[in-house]
Amino acid sequence: MLYPSIDKLVDKVGSKYTLVTLASKRARQLREDNDMQVEKPFSKKFVGQSLEEIISDKLPYETPAVK
Repeated sequence: MLYPSIDKLVDKVGSKYTLVTLASKRARQLREDNDMQVEKPFSKKFVGQSLEEIISDKLPYETPAVK
């Protein structure tokens, strides 16, 4: 079983497209800065670490308002 669950991540973020964008941008930041918000992550890869931050609410984001 994968951790974190993709279904739980999509429920938290609202859209699989938003999830991919958010995780990839955070993975790039982690690669450059190595500024982890989660202690002892399960994953050694940056994308996995960013997903762990999203599921644990350590990565704040806001959905832009539609005009």
